[in-house]
Amino acid sequence: MLTQQVPIAKEGYPFIFVLAFATLLAAILAMKVTSGFLLVATIFVLCFFRDPERLGPDRADALVSPADGKVILIERVNDSRFTGEDVQKISIFMNVFNVHVNRIPYSGKVEKILYKPGKFYSADSRQGGLQNEYCASIITTPSGKKIAFVQIAGLIARRIICWLEEGDAVTRGKRFGLIRFGSRVDLYLPLGTELAVNLGQKVRAGETILGYLN
Repeated sequence: MLTQQVPIAKEGYPFIFVLAFATLLAAILAMKVTSGFLLVATIFVLCFFRDPERLGPDRADALVSPADGKVILIERVNDSRFTGEDVQKISIFMNVFNVHVNRIPYSGKVEKILYKPGKFYSADSRQGGLQNEYCASIITTPSGKKIAFVQIAGLIARRIICWLEEGDAVTRGKRFGLIRFGSRVDLYLPLGTELAVNLGQKVRAGETILGYLN
């Protein structure tokens, strides 16, 4: 019987290969404690970069989570940085055990990519949300609405990867990047969005419905 394999994000290959080689070398040299530690580290990194397939919803107006993790904030804010509008903001915190590949929340066209260097405070703190390094993707939906999804670095996460470019046509649920080793994604939605997620809820990228665009 065939078993489904979980793919690994290509960005993880260098880390996995180096740790696996170091583990093998330590084992050959009979360094039991070191080889045991390196084996655990290799398994951890292998799990961190897992990239499972996801099945999205059928409804065309459904907006899906861009990240795996826990919803730590839902609030109405005036977004002067990305959309220039009053919006519904949803923040999702990813710990080191979550899948860290990010996915497009809604289909549209990439209007702008904004990258800003910053601090590396804990990603689940308010200070981290405002001052940490980030990469924001702003898209316009087919109906002309703006949505921003922002990858934010964390205390451990020091590398944001975004594959999008301005002008790209994007499809809901497709992979667009990742953040290495613990982080956060903020989502800025039009005020008319019918939210379907609760504070504290655990979500899965590309699958969990966060709301519906009206």
